[in-house]
Amino acid sequence: MPDFEAAIAEIRDELITLRHEFHQHPELGFEETWTSRRLLEALKEIPGLNIRAGVAGTGIVATLNAAKPGRCVALRADIDALPVEEINTFEYKSQHEGRMHACGHDGHITCLIGAAKVLARFADQLPGKVKFIFQPAEEGAGGGQRMVDEGALDDPPVDACFAFHGWPTNPRGSIHAAPGPFLAAMTSFEIELTGRSTHAAYPHHGNDVILTASHIVTQLQAIASRFADPMDSVLVSITSIYAGKTHNTLPESCKMLGTLRALAQSTHDAAKQHIEEITESTATRFGVKAKITPVSVAPLLVNDADAVELVCSVARDVVGEANLLCEPDPSMGSEDFACFAQRVPSTMWLLGLRPPNSDDYPNLHHPDFDFLDEVIPIGVSMHCGITHRYLTRT
Repeated sequence: MPDFEAAIAEIRDELITLRHEFHQHPELGFEETWTSRRLLEALKEIPGLNIRAGVAGTGIVATLNAAKPGRCVALRADIDALPVEEINTFEYKSQHEGRMHACGHDGHITCLIGAAKVLARFADQLPGKVKFIFQPAEEGAGGGQRMVDEGALDDPPVDACFAFHGWPTNPRGSIHAAPGPFLAAMTSFEIELTGRSTHAAYPHHGNDVILTASHIVTQLQAIASRFADPMDSVLVSITSIYAGKTHNTLPESCKMLGTLRALAQSTHDAAKQHIEEITESTATRFGVKAKITPVSVAPLLVNDADAVELVCSVARDVVGEANLLCEPDPSMGSEDFACFAQRVPSTMWLLGLRPPNSDDYPNLHHPDFDFLDEVIPIGVSMHCGITHRYLTRT
């Protein structure tokens, strides 16, 4: 085994500085132009990389040992930020109003760059190829599918793919990986209701889209409680309703935003059909027109059992058995890394961020969330160990 730990220690401070730089310059999905340029600067300093930019617009695929025979393993990181106003006050807080790395993608980027730097030093000891995939637009805009469609897993073809996510509810430095369903299938949707506006004093002269929306919200909750197997995990949440501007007029239209999530693809698909049927039948009953539009979709993320076993074997060496969580504990969160996992055997593992003696650490998408610098070496070490073990195993 190459001495990855010594190489990681040499660049630790450099990586922390780089992470702070990415945190200061968050960009939304498919708008990551500064991020992509900065990534290219860092990657071009690493010898032996075959770099392909402009994948899915702002994505990058860099391949080490591109012409070498043997298997090809891919490591993936997401690079986009969220439309969240940061309330942290540290020196490297977001410099862009209304945008921040509230999901830790700055940490994911940094750990993958670190892995590229370290693995390039030991390229001659790797009997195969490594792809470093920097994916845009993970946060609901479909970047994962576009990366796959535009050949991120091809030329050379990838045999297995790995990724991680910083996880603020797990103890700092712990690793969680388990086979099977790991993150939920998800569809975010918009419902537009259109009726006839009228004076509020004469509701019978129009169609009340707000009353219609209220009935739809209530009835959608029956999907989980009455239309799904009680043993299945499924939820439907309406997260936004907006309509009207005055006190005495029933508005012409109403828009609703919502999300559907399930831990079985069949359950998700059946629930999606129920959403459509309930919405349309309720709207018809009130004389209102309804239009349902999917906004973003992520398939069920299923971790490959053999890939999980490999991750766990590396984690035992990196963080020790006591810091390894292997029990299935799927989340209703979603991740379009699932698009990669549909193509090749894949695993997403979780890197714990919650500090010791802390029962409450800011969760993902919170305005005071921050990826921890202390775990960067662990993320890099896991990437390197997974790569080496996958390429050298018999």
